Amino acid sequence: MSATPFWRTDDGAIVTVRLAPKAKANRIVGVATLADGTTALKARVTAAPERGKANAALIALLAKEWRLPKSSFQIAAGATDRRKRVAVTGDPDTLQQFTDDWMAKHHG
Repeated sequence: MSATPFWRTDDGAIVTVRLAPKAKANRIVGVATLADGTTALKARVTAAPERGKANAALIALLAKEWRLPKSSFQIAAGATDRRKRVAVTGDPDTLQQFTDDWMAKHHG
């Protein structure tokens, strides 16, 4: 299993996220190993999990944290689940370097 929640794709990257809605603040709280051994970013958003509000809040949070446009992010899997896969479009090499640097700075 991967020790990072990020992996490269042909057109960007995929990020595995464990999302907690209806939290007190929007924030990324760390990295966790899930029960199946998958590594995921742990994120919290204030939005409720209804009509896509929590997913939109997650995309806004990731875009702000990583200084990328919201249009770069899309929920690829898990739209109605706490565990999500978020697709990030962009140059795979640039995203790989960015996510490696971000992980080292925030969770290294």
